Amino acid sequence: MATHQEIEIKFRVRDLRALNQRLKQAGFRLVTKRTHEMNTLYDLPGQPLRERGDLLRLRLYGSGWTLTHKAKGKAGRYKTRVENETRVEDGVKMDTILHALGFVPTFRYEKFRAEWTDGKGKVVVDETPIGNFGEIEGPARWIDQTARKLGIDPRDYITETYAGLFFQWKKQTQSSATEMTFRSVRAASR
Repeated sequence: MATHQEIEIKFRVRDLRALNQRLKQAGFRLVTKRTHEMNTLYDLPGQPLRERGDLLRLRLYGSGWTLTHKAKGKAGRYKTRVENETRVEDGVKMDTILHALGFVPTFRYEKFRAEWTDGKGKVVVDETPIGNFGEIEGPARWIDQTARKLGIDPRDYITETYAGLFFQWKKQTQSSATEMTFRSVRAASR
């Protein structure tokens, strides 16, 4: 099981091709090509995890499953939180176990993700139903250096979760989508 302090920022991506080109020019190499990812967040009735700022997520990334707990983050220029995660052999059985323990799915979100690294940290490029985003994850100083190389202004740093971004988007667009999946967002726009 991997435990680490996650330090990251998100940013909006207006031009995927241009960002990929800037990543290459900055010395990054593609380590995971564009791969589908489906995430399900779980909580107990009354949502005590959400209330204290914790997150419990079961993720299917390509063909691999991961269970993750993220502790309440610290507010600031970067999103910082302790993350514990482990690979799961059978995600369907893990879902059954979570249900048996009283956990229920509270939110689903999906995206297509590509991962890049320069050996010091990583940049991910996410294509989501509500727009494209990048994440820069690594030491704080490295995040700022990488952002500069990629032409990202610190005023454009986003520290919100995808669930938070989805609910902001819903409010702005008056969408009736109930989850951040391509199917739900498409159906709501008809």
